[in-house]
Amino acid sequence: MNAANLEYLKQIIPEENIRLEEPMSRHTTFRTGGNAEVFLQIDTQEQLGTVIKFLNKIEEHYFLLGNGSNLLVSDDGYEGIMLSLGSEMSCIRIAGNQIFAQAGALLSQMARAAYEAGLTGLEFAAGIPGSVGGAAVMNAGAYGGEMKQIVTKVRVMSREGEIMELDNESMEFGYRTSAIRNHGFIVLDIVAELSVGDREAINATMLDLAQKRREKQPLEYPSAGSTFKRPEGHFAGKLIMDAGLRGYRVGDACVSEKHCGFVVNLGHATSKDIWQLIKDVQEKVFLHAGIQLETEVIPLGKFQ
Repeated sequence: MNAANLEYLKQIIPEENIRLEEPMSRHTTFRTGGNAEVFLQIDTQEQLGTVIKFLNKIEEHYFLLGNGSNLLVSDDGYEGIMLSLGSEMSCIRIAGNQIFAQAGALLSQMARAAYEAGLTGLEFAAGIPGSVGGAAVMNAGAYGGEMKQIVTKVRVMSREGEIMELDNESMEFGYRTSAIRNHGFIVLDIVAELSVGDREAINATMLDLAQKRREKQPLEYPSAGSTFKRPEGHFAGKLIMDAGLRGYRVGDACVSEKHCGFVVNLGHATSKDIWQLIKDVQEKVFLHAGIQLETEVIPLGKFQ
């Protein structure tokens, strides 16, 4: 980005919220990735709209970062503008059996707020590390629950800065996808409708799911959660295990011994290591079972 455009951004966003050559390893759960050319913390919807319109006008590439929990950024970094929603776009509030959450809030925080209000339906989300915005984009889910079961409204911003409200049907929720992903919208906030429940029962369910995660998932290592989508009629982890890939490594990138559906960073993996391992797993599973695994992980930047 040239100096003139950078100076214009400083008129929209406080200068302390603009960082150059920001290491993306600080912002992804894989703990890998090179630098973002420009990193902008967005504090208000007005800032976001103005920035989006400007970036589209000058034809500058940008990416809206959630919690970085499904993202693999190239070791070469991201040649563009990384947008991150600040704490002022992370509000959660409850009215009756409805819960409102802005895109920057963590999904786990939303689930906790629902529990404290005695509302049931979000227990599945308590251990998902993503943001509310990212969860809506990906129709996040676990243990039989997913966002499409509870979301009633989503406010989004188009690439032109137009604000729209989508209902559940308009969201076109599918397995790890939605209209937002398909049309390039930006999530501003969501409304979910839950049911009144017993706080002790809700807490017991959340504790049970947390225990299952600790037992079955490699939470002690950096990862992006489930690396691959679940193929219809199969489980990615079992296909990978049956292909003899448990513990398979490329550098410090490793197919988890505990859960073969997870690719983990044992300490010093690069994004290149992780991406090569993902491609190796896809190839070997296809050769073994004839099934092409699709990634949940989103690669960003240049990968060979």
